[in-house]
Amino acid sequence: MDYTFQFGVIAKHLPYLIGGAWLSLLLAFLAFWAGAVIGLLGAMGKTFGGRVLYRVIDVYVVFFTNTPALVQIYVIFYGLPDLGIVLSPFNSVLLGLTLNCGAYLTEIQRAGFQSVRREELEAAETLGMSLWQTVRYVIAPHIAKTLYAPLSNFYIWIVLGSSMAGIFAVEELTGRAINVSSSTFRTIEVFTYTAGIYVVLTVVASALLALIGRHAFRVKARIF
Repeated sequence: MDYTFQFGVIAKHLPYLIGGAWLSLLLAFLAFWAGAVIGLLGAMGKTFGGRVLYRVIDVYVVFFTNTPALVQIYVIFYGLPDLGIVLSPFNSVLLGLTLNCGAYLTEIQRAGFQSVRREELEAAETLGMSLWQTVRYVIAPHIAKTLYAPLSNFYIWIVLGSSMAGIFAVEELTGRAINVSSSTFRTIEVFTYTAGIYVVLTVVASALLALIGRHAFRVKARIF
């Protein structure tokens, strides 16, 4: 194999790649928090709702946690136009990741609901709190502290999972790496830089999440 590495050729494309990294973070941020809202509602429905609501939510969770996110996005991107619903590549990926996140976060947050001590729930009921007040002032803070570590890890997973957007021509980090690779024919160099940027993204995100957990929720989170 006669191959000469030319990393300098790709160095001039770094600002373009870093711009894609910011889009990756934005996509992951929006998908995670929208999914967290869906997950919170789903956890409430499975915990406090009736049998019918429980079954409906369970079907949603089982479907989205037992099929690949990439397949789900394909269905949204290529299937919805047949129903007259046309979404941009970015919105299709965002919707797919959000629904996928919502399913997983439903089960993660339901575990948080179930870990709340009965005495705390009885105290909230004695104080005359409504269901929403109980969730806001009793359950949600408990979930934030107890499940901060798995939720943080899940966010990192979403950051890395956003790379699927490149398949649908979304110019996040992987999408831009594909573009640079196609124009320079230096695939190894491009994706070496891309891998390094992903490492930096995840390390920085992990550090920030750990610091937020320590100061906002008194969580003993490790930075590294």
